[in-house]
Amino acid sequence: MSAAMTTMTADRSRAAAVDRAWAAASRVVDPELPMLTLVDLGVLRAVEVAEDGAVVAAITPTYSGCPAMATMRDDLLRELQDAGFADARIRIALDPAWTSDWITPEGRAALLAAGISPPGDAPRRTGPVTVRLLPTRRALHCPQCGSAEVELSSEFGSTACKAMYRCLACLEPFDHVKEI
Repeated sequence: MSAAMTTMTADRSRAAAVDRAWAAASRVVDPELPMLTLVDLGVLRAVEVAEDGAVVAAITPTYSGCPAMATMRDDLLRELQDAGFADARIRIALDPAWTSDWITPEGRAALLAAGISPPGDAPRRTGPVTVRLLPTRRALHCPQCGSAEVELSSEFGSTACKAMYRCLACLEPFDHVKEI
């Protein structure tokens, strides 16, 4: 077999491994938002085959100190190993920082279907970030009835990445995923 054929065969084999690894990694759900996969959440950033043949998946935390990261890492590693990638590794990618804009349209629809208000557009900033001590004003709708007449109950919801709101029309409480 010629060197070109050997390289082409190796490239196809590597591409097939990446496809299989992506498929396995795509099955992993967020432990705090189980209606979302890591792909839906935008946390799974890359899956590749390293020079040593190991599959390496990169994940980005939604925010610094996210307690779900260890579970995400462990679940992702287990799923890759169960798919036949014994030497799988997980890399934490901090740059660029995660943004709620990375949540897929499918992920936003899944949040809404679960009664959780999906985030709006993330704020665009350059330079220093001003610290505001007042609650963040958001334009959002009740995921139950669609009303825009909502009030903030608490800036901290069931997880740190969510805020609690109450609909003034149907009176139902609901979580809102914060824009980051």
